[in-house]
Amino acid sequence: MKKSSTATTTMSLPTSPTISAHTITGSKISLSSTKTATSGRSSRSSMQSPQKKKKSDLELETILEKAKFYTSLCLGTTAILSVFAFLFLIPFVVDPAISTIIADYDPVPVTCVVIDHVYAEGIRNCSWSSCREGCTSSLTKCHQLYVNYTRIPYSEWEKNPQELDKVQWDVSYTKFLINSEGCGYPPTTNCSVFARQYGYSHIGEPFPCYYSRAYPEVVIGRYSWENNLYHLVLSLIIPNVLFAISIGVLSYWYCPCCDKACNKSSRVYAEKFPSKEE
Repeated sequence: MKKSSTATTTMSLPTSPTISAHTITGSKISLSSTKTATSGRSSRSSMQSPQKKKKSDLELETILEKAKFYTSLCLGTTAILSVFAFLFLIPFVVDPAISTIIADYDPVPVTCVVIDHVYAEGIRNCSWSSCREGCTSSLTKCHQLYVNYTRIPYSEWEKNPQELDKVQWDVSYTKFLINSEGCGYPPTTNCSVFARQYGYSHIGEPFPCYYSRAYPEVVIGRYSWENNLYHLVLSLIIPNVLFAISIGVLSYWYCPCCDKACNKSSRVYAEKFPSKEE
């Protein structure tokens, strides 16, 4: 009985090492397969990340190119409109303001008196007008006012009024204009209101006026040195500054000479877009 038990034990011992060897080899194969799978995934992710980065850079560059295009379109439109605006302002603002400066009106109002008021109709009868609504319109109806003026300031006249028959007028029977050009545009210029204010029943009443020191026979009813200079400066600066900025930016972007001077990249415009393979 003892011999048989020993024999059975000796026969059962070799089976355990054979099972452990198969298990170990299987675990090694599974570990190697998982390592290769993880390494393959990491390599794929490392290859995909530069492609995504490159794609995002291309999208950003495309957006910048579109923004540059629309900005250039706006700048070009601004430059063209600035030129037309400046040409429009020359006859209506710049030229009257310069002529007013040349006339050198006395900023202190003097004393004037309307001595005659003529209302006429027809182009032949309206050779000139004290007031005209529209500086380019033809004269079909006109109010012609003639005045006498003395260089006595109107403020002093109000304090010490004098008899009109005893006043020594510096200039007599001269044309009276609403402003330096004798014209304007509604609502600031209304010739009917102007005629009722100075003519008709107000003939012979003293009122303040401005005379030209360069041309003493020129007398006007409205004058302000500050407003005249203000409008002149605005009409000269705003269109020219907008035009200069627009042309400067466009030249900086698209002029080859400016591109070389600024040491920018020498890539062709077509190279900035992705190729067919990309």
